[in-house]
Amino acid sequence: MGVALTRAAQWTAAGIGVGKLEFTPLNVSLMNDIIKLVENVNSQHPQEAALMFREPLEWTSGIEVSAFGADYEISKGALVSKESMDGIPLLNFQASTGIIKVYTFNQLAKFLEIAQREKLKETQACLEANRDPAAKILGPSFATVEGEDRSMLRLLDKVKKGNEEPQAETQMKLFLLLQQLDMQLLNTALQKISQEVRLSPQAIKNDVQLLQSFSGEEDKSVLKSISYTSEYEFSNGCRSPPWRQVYGDICYLIIVTHDTGVLYVTCSTAGVFENGGFKKNSEDIIYNRKGEIYKDLITFLKQKSSIFAENLTQIQQNFVLQKKTIAPHKIQKTEIPVNDEVDQNEKFIDYLDKNKLERKKLPKSKIRDVKKEEHTLKSLESSHHQLLKDDRTQMKDRIPSKINQDKENNETITTIRYKCKASKESKSSFKRIASLDAEDLDESSTESEEEQQDIDRQQESNTDLPSEYWQIQKVVKYLKVGSLKILKEISKNPQIRRCLAELRGLQTIVKILDSSNKDLKCLAAETIANIAKFRKARQTVRLHGGIQRLVGLLESNPILSSNLTAEQKKDIEVARCGALALWSCSKSKKNKEAIRRAGGIPLLACLLKSPHDHVLIPVVGTLQECASEPSYSLTIRTENMIKDLVRNLSSESEELQMHCARAIFKCGEDEETRNLVRAHNGLAPLVKLFNKSDNKELLAAATGAVWKCAISMENVDRFKNLRIVETLIKLLVGQPEEVLINVVGALGLCARDRSIRAAIRRSEGIEPLVNLLTGTNNALLVNVTKAVGECAVDPENMAIIESLDGVRLLWSLLKKPNPDIQASAAWAICPCIENAKEAGEMVRSFVGGLELIVNLLKSDNIEVLASVCAALAKIAMDEENLAVITDHAVVPMLSSLTYIRDDVLRQHLADAIACCCKWGNNRVAFGQTGAVAPLVHYLKSKNPLVHRATAQALHQLSFDPKNCITMHENGVVMLLLNLMESTDETLQEAAASCIGNIRRLALANEKARYK
Repeated sequence: MGVALTRAAQWTAAGIGVGKLEFTPLNVSLMNDIIKLVENVNSQHPQEAALMFREPLEWTSGIEVSAFGADYEISKGALVSKESMDGIPLLNFQASTGIIKVYTFNQLAKFLEIAQREKLKETQACLEANRDPAAKILGPSFATVEGEDRSMLRLLDKVKKGNEEPQAETQMKLFLLLQQLDMQLLNTALQKISQEVRLSPQAIKNDVQLLQSFSGEEDKSVLKSISYTSEYEFSNGCRSPPWRQVYGDICYLIIVTHDTGVLYVTCSTAGVFENGGFKKNSEDIIYNRKGEIYKDLITFLKQKSSIFAENLTQIQQNFVLQKKTIAPHKIQKTEIPVNDEVDQNEKFIDYLDKNKLERKKLPKSKIRDVKKEEHTLKSLESSHHQLLKDDRTQMKDRIPSKINQDKENNETITTIRYKCKASKESKSSFKRIASLDAEDLDESSTESEEEQQDIDRQQESNTDLPSEYWQIQKVVKYLKVGSLKILKEISKNPQIRRCLAELRGLQTIVKILDSSNKDLKCLAAETIANIAKFRKARQTVRLHGGIQRLVGLLESNPILSSNLTAEQKKDIEVARCGALALWSCSKSKKNKEAIRRAGGIPLLACLLKSPHDHVLIPVVGTLQECASEPSYSLTIRTENMIKDLVRNLSSESEELQMHCARAIFKCGEDEETRNLVRAHNGLAPLVKLFNKSDNKELLAAATGAVWKCAISMENVDRFKNLRIVETLIKLLVGQPEEVLINVVGALGLCARDRSIRAAIRRSEGIEPLVNLLTGTNNALLVNVTKAVGECAVDPENMAIIESLDGVRLLWSLLKKPNPDIQASAAWAICPCIENAKEAGEMVRSFVGGLELIVNLLKSDNIEVLASVCAALAKIAMDEENLAVITDHAVVPMLSSLTYIRDDVLRQHLADAIACCCKWGNNRVAFGQTGAVAPLVHYLKSKNPLVHRATAQALHQLSFDPKNCITMHENGVVMLLLNLMESTDETLQEAAASCIGNIRRLALANEKARYK
């Protein structure tokens, strides 16, 4: 199934982020086939349908809880199936988040039956979230891989073992069903694609040339103007950049119509559609599609412009009328004056007829291309002989005059760089290519798996290309040690990187990695490291087996001695260059996975023990780049790499220290990793790195590692002994934002300790923290609000915060659109209100503040809702403020949240309800808005904090007789009786008081009945 999803399904390609399945006829057909398979497995293969998946298929569903039938029940705040295996429900649905987990085909079929009309939508969401379903159903060993797939052979071995693998036979049958589906999906896709009419560059060019001849400011013209965004035309007829041609883009047009204004249009092999135009203050195009795809340019313009359609129809009618009066010999395809109106109409119809043929068959230019290739190959052969002759001459001169030769090489490199720079200034197309060098582009899992089509730049028509372009091509074509040295140097230029990738140089360089010559291997790996700075190059390396070859270069035992032989030095250099190339390639998520599958992690762990800094830098660089993936983070811990990372924190190389600290920062979310850093005495070296404040990258990495390590209170105790507070406070001023984010984050976590909060106050750290609340960086604001909130727990600190107007600044952050900032600000407001001397008056002084915080109850974010409920509970302690928020409709808003299944929200929501009951008729209002019955069900939660808050809320609500009746009907008495056994006195008192109110109401009814 993974092969079909990768190669056949149509995914969104433009933009950054996770790819989505487009809602196209092909995708609908594929999804319907998948739905049929699920239903077929459930009905015809019950044993396979009952097989539990290795990992659940997990996605966000839009199905309501009420749609599920009697086979499902509520457990631990989630809807689960009654059917389970090994204590795990085979379907788990978190209604609060919409996340559903399914473990068998049987449950998948039931879910699709429940979904009914939403089948396609749910299937689409499932496939988008699980790009390789077979890997989750049968295990990672069945994941879709490039090259030879040995999963069937491994499965056969399991079947042969018999009793040792009892489920192997069932797995094999299911695997065969999935393979059969894969073939069916691919065949369906092939049939659909073969039926589609594909546009060609020549057809688009014909349309544009024709429309240009009929465009102008005259009223009768079809358009005002039509032009290309780029005047540079590649040899294949395309005008789009090579890295967009892989998506089928041919060219981009700017069309000015008489009625609709300016249209920015993409012409692709799939059709014509409107794009997003140019980015603001940039020449870059927004490639995302707007609206539908049309079969050709004429059809597109007919739909977009009514005047275009009218004028086009008029031209065609004029042609038909005048054709009858013109002799046949005049209506021939010969050279005709362009000014003749009749001949213009003839020309228009000829173009239309020609383009119909162009769209149905390949252009005849392909035949001419073959002849030109033969001519080009002959010229390349002669160039090759000349190169060989030059090489022999250079070899003769190399021994007596090596210095002169090196000087010539440097001059050659300088000349090529200078020419490329001159070309960049004179050729707008090369300028655009260089400007689009995506050095810092964030990689995502949406990388296309299609290889870029070969772009032949050797056609005779492209004589305007600079001569150095052809020089690079010759260097690529006949790679030797000398030319590789040149390529290694010039590939540091972004423009030349693009040229090398475009000329298929990477494929050739990857093959050189198989050479037995170690010098060649090193040069090839270093060149790959330089070129793989943009996404397309990294993809090319992976698709042509480069990752496996580069991992193979790491197979060198670390030599701990400093006295090395020449051969050992070469081995170390090969490993270093391999790690350097992997470092560049590891910026892609798919490449990280490829490195892991190729067995790169154990080899990197082995090289991490090397004493040589120049080897360790690329090794640790690769590890820290990959450490963002959970699988790597886990392996770094289990392979005992933390000890080596801590050891290298004391290295003399600042670059190595930076990468080690960054690796610890990325792995620091894991508790065991934090414990290992402490166990190996890594906290003191991290703090020591703060002294190197001139190196901002190192400082950011070190402060980030300290921030993550401070999550554990044991580490906070150690930091307290290292007197870290004073050092961190000094870094709150005059540092870049990436450092400030980490520093403030570390202070916020350390401030959970009472003595550290006092130290922050004594070191005058509260004022710079409050000043940072006026910033604009979202991540910094989240951390600052948390730090200020922790400091506000102490009344002495709170007095300082209030004097600096810190609470007002926190309240103003509630207006931010970012939910993380809203939530952290609301959490910080809670201790501020609790510890302020005149809290009620302070809150009322904020104009519109109470209305603002009440309106946040309309948020869709659970964390925002929980934090706002907690803040409202504090605000409601003041009677005047409670009256104000009641007027702002706080009661119905709180009641509407009682159906959300999240224990953190439940706890603070129950607190808020309990506090709001103390004003006017709020108790009655809560009963009328349906808040009582859901609250009773909160008592079934396993969270004791939820129990306490709910019991207090029910106690307050029980003062209203109607609420008592509702509670009794929902079985509250037995639940409260069980909770009275708790050791929590507050909980006991609230539960007993609630039962007392219910009992008193019952007695009153009894007395009234007998009167």
